[in-house]
Amino acid sequence: MGLGLYIHIPFCRQKCAYCDFYSLAGRRERMEDYRRALEAHLAEAAPQAAHFSVDTVYFGGGTPSFFGVENLAALLKGIKKKYPVSRDAEITLEANPDSVEPKSLKQLRRAGFNRLSLGMQSADNGQLAALGRPHTFEQTHLAVLSARRAGFENLSLDLMYGLPGQDMASWQDTVEQALALAPQHLSAYGLKVEPGTPLARQVEQGEALPDDDEQAAFYLWAVRHLEQAGFEQYEISNFARPGLASRHNLKYWLLEPYMGFGPGAHSDFGGHRYSYIRDLEGYIQGVLQGGRLVDEDDPIPDRERSSEYLMLGLRTAGGIDLNHYQREYRMRAAPIVARLEDFRAQGWAAEREGRWRLTPEGFLLSNQIIGQLLELQQPVTLESTLSALRAGEAEA
Repeated sequence: MGLGLYIHIPFCRQKCAYCDFYSLAGRRERMEDYRRALEAHLAEAAPQAAHFSVDTVYFGGGTPSFFGVENLAALLKGIKKKYPVSRDAEITLEANPDSVEPKSLKQLRRAGFNRLSLGMQSADNGQLAALGRPHTFEQTHLAVLSARRAGFENLSLDLMYGLPGQDMASWQDTVEQALALAPQHLSAYGLKVEPGTPLARQVEQGEALPDDDEQAAFYLWAVRHLEQAGFEQYEISNFARPGLASRHNLKYWLLEPYMGFGPGAHSDFGGHRYSYIRDLEGYIQGVLQGGRLVDEDDPIPDRERSSEYLMLGLRTAGGIDLNHYQREYRMRAAPIVARLEDFRAQGWAAEREGRWRLTPEGFLLSNQIIGQLLELQQPVTLESTLSALRAGEAEA
């Protein structure tokens, strides 16, 4: 079975105004000890992965490229030494356009990284500045050229809509500029105002953002335009050239096993979901000196897994198979089907060859739709089985 590894790099040059991820600006003086802690933690956990094939490795953050080529290459080398990494593994590095240069990209490619995800976000420098991004669009363009010359053939760009000062024309320009860079993958995320962030304070002080209707229009235009450009939408916010969907991210949505390392990292492994403390110093000390390391650790009962199947599966273009849902999790499909039929009448859901999925319009309402379906979950019982049989006989 395939296994994904996620390596969290919590360092970045500066915090963006909207960022709620666990990351720290600067802190270069802690990078060496953090690398030692990661290496020790990865080595300690390696025996648990002995019977798997590690087919994806993802370095996320923070800004992993800010961690430095030497540290990144050493970590990847250690992973390949300790873990059964498949020869065709997808090995992704997140990077900001200002934190990569031609020499470092060549070194990273030689070290084994084969997929690069750049945080472009916008082609408008004013919008980037409003977000607190540490780069310009021109730097994105140069980073893409450097990545291609270094041998990166699988390139992803992150885009954001709903930004301060953004209208439909500027959003369309951002998408067109991104397409001109010929990426293999695009992510398009709606800006979320997270409590406690600088952006939240800006909004409280009167910073205007596009409203819900405008954001919906941005999203639907992008979905249709990217399809015309040859991109397949495989998840609410993710689009790829055929065959180039992010294999690592698909693990999250398809309930495949992954192990995370670093402060705040999450895992789904061995029938448990667990996470590590969101504290750099606590993580380093917990690994190297002993101490509390795990923040939460919960077994996943079938009822919870069935909820995850609905919730995560309906985020994907592949959708859900309700026969599988009923057979695998012993949950009744009939109430879910009835509600999905209602959603189909509204243009929010579609069914093909036994699989239900949300339409682009349905994706915009996914939280409400999925919430309603979760409330309808019913376990298969002897009584419900007999009732279904009686209903079938009555119809006959």
